Amino acid sequence: MAKGESAMERAWLKHYPEGVRGHLDYPAVPLFRLLEESVARHPERTAVRFYSHTLTYRQLLGAVNKCANALLAMGVGEGDRVAVMMPNCPQYVIAYFGILKAGAIVAQANPLYVEREIEHLMNDCGARVLICADVVYPRVAAAMPNITGLKQVLVARLKGDVPLGEGAVSFEATIEGAPHTDPGVAVSHEAIAVLQYTGGTTGVSKGAMLTHQNLMANVMQMAAWAMPMAAQIGEGRMLTVLPLFHVYAMTVCMNYGLYAGMELILLPKFDLNEVLETIRQTQPTHFPGVPTMYVAVNSHPRAEEYGVSSIKLCNSGGAAMPVELMRAFEHRFGATICEGYGLSETSPITHANPVTGLRKPGSVGLAMPDTDCKIVDVETGTRELPPGESGELILRGPQVFAGYWQMPEETRNALRELNGETWFYTGDICRTDEDGYVYVTDRKKDMIIAGGFNIYPRDVEEALYLHPAVQEAVVAGMPDAYRGETVKAYVVLRAGQSLTAGQLEAHCREHLAAFKVPRFYEFRESLPKSAVGKVLRRVLQEEERRKLAMAD
Repeated sequence: MAKGESAMERAWLKHYPEGVRGHLDYPAVPLFRLLEESVARHPERTAVRFYSHTLTYRQLLGAVNKCANALLAMGVGEGDRVAVMMPNCPQYVIAYFGILKAGAIVAQANPLYVEREIEHLMNDCGARVLICADVVYPRVAAAMPNITGLKQVLVARLKGDVPLGEGAVSFEATIEGAPHTDPGVAVSHEAIAVLQYTGGTTGVSKGAMLTHQNLMANVMQMAAWAMPMAAQIGEGRMLTVLPLFHVYAMTVCMNYGLYAGMELILLPKFDLNEVLETIRQTQPTHFPGVPTMYVAVNSHPRAEEYGVSSIKLCNSGGAAMPVELMRAFEHRFGATICEGYGLSETSPITHANPVTGLRKPGSVGLAMPDTDCKIVDVETGTRELPPGESGELILRGPQVFAGYWQMPEETRNALRELNGETWFYTGDICRTDEDGYVYVTDRKKDMIIAGGFNIYPRDVEEALYLHPAVQEAVVAGMPDAYRGETVKAYVVLRAGQSLTAGQLEAHCREHLAAFKVPRFYEFRESLPKSAVGKVLRRVLQEEERRKLAMAD
C-alpha cells in the first residue's frame, strides 16, 4: 500500500463479497503446514485420486515424509534445488511437498521440454536431484551429459516399462525404505520454496523465486475470496487437469485444494472424452481451467449427459475469457465462472471476479486482499493513469516474488521503486473502471501497431467470438510494408459450420473500428497451445516470419 494511505480507501474494496476482508492475517509458517493441518482435521478423507488409485490425507503425508527423509539421506540440504518433471500424478504431489519438508527448493520443469530446454533449466537452477516420470526419462537421459552438478535422477513409475540408465533409480523404491516420520527440518517462511520458470515468451525463461510466505499468502487470499461459494459447496472435489508444474494449477488446484481439504482428481492431460468420463464418475465441484477447455466442453453436444452440472465453480485464467463463451457455459451448465488474473511472479493470483456479488464479464475482477495495483503510463512507468485509460499494470502484495534466480538485471527491471515503494511491473496493458475492476487489454509485446494505431488483440478476438460459427480465434500482428503491421485472424470453426473470409470480415466491420478489422483470415483445424491450454500467439507469428523468409 502507498505510504500514508489506508487499504480501506481502495475503490475495489467496496465490491468485495460479504465477509471478505481487505486485510488478512498470514501465518508465519512454511507452505507444507497447510497439508499437515488438513491431515490433522480429516486424516481418512481422500486427498488424491488418480484413475483407480487413491491416497488419504494421512497416507499422503506419510509418503511426503518418506520423500523428505530419502532426500535428506541423499545429502540434499537447505536451499538445494530439486527439479520436478512430471505430468499430474500422485508422485508429483509427494515430491513437491517432500522437497519442501527437506528444506530444499522445488524447481518446476515442464514435462514436455525437449533436451535443450531441460539442459537450460537444470543448469540454470543447479539442481542436485531431478525427480521425473518414466515417460520423460529418455529425454532426461539424453540431456544428462550436458548437465553439470546433477547427482541423482529419481524416476517415478507411470508406464513401468522404461529401462533406467546410469545415475537413475526408482523414485518409489527410494522413498519406500525411508521413515514415514516427520523429518524435523526447521524451514523459514521467508525461504525460497519454488523456482517457477516463466514461459520464456519474452526471451530466455527465468526462474521466479517464490517464497513459502508468497505461496501461503496466495492460498489464504484465495481461501478468503472463495469463502462465500465454498460454504455452499461443502466438501469439494477439485478436477485437476491443468498441469501442476504451471503456477496456476500449483496454487489453485493443489495448494488451495489441499488447504481446503478437497479431493484432487488428477488427470495427466486434457483429453475431452477422458475429462467428461471423469466428470461422470467423480462429480467434481471445482474445475479450474483455461478458456480453450471450456470451449471444448461447451462444444460437446451431449455434455449434459456426463453430469457437468455437478461443477459449481470454475476459475478461468491463463488467457482472456471470451464473454460470449462465459455466458453460454454458465447458462448451459449452471456453473459460476470467475475470471481472474495472475502471473508466475505473483504466486499467481492478484485479481479475480467475486464469486458472489458483482461480476463484470470481460474483466479479471478486483485486487485480492492486501494487493495494491496501479495503471501507469507505458513510456515512463511513473505517471499513474485515471480509470478508463490503458497503461501498464503494476502490483504490490504479499504474493509478489522475491526476484529472478541469478538474474539481478532482470530483477531490477521488474521490481522498481516508485514513490518510495517497490512495485512489480507486469508488462501487461490494462485499464480500470470507476469501481476498480481491471480489464486486461494485452501484453505490451502483443500490441499491434498498424498505421500508427494501437490495436489490442483481445478487442479483435472478442468480436470474432461473437460470430456463431466461430469456436476458437486468435489474432496476431504480421509485417506490413505500408502500415508497419497488420492484423491476421486465425479461426477454428464449430463442427458442421462453414464461413468465408469475406463473411467474417463483414461481421468484424459491424463490431470493430475499421483500423482494427483483420486484413487476413486463416481457417485451421486447431490452434497451437501450451501445456496449460493457452493459445500460443508467438508460434503463429513465427510461422508467418518463416513464410516471409521463404518468399524472399
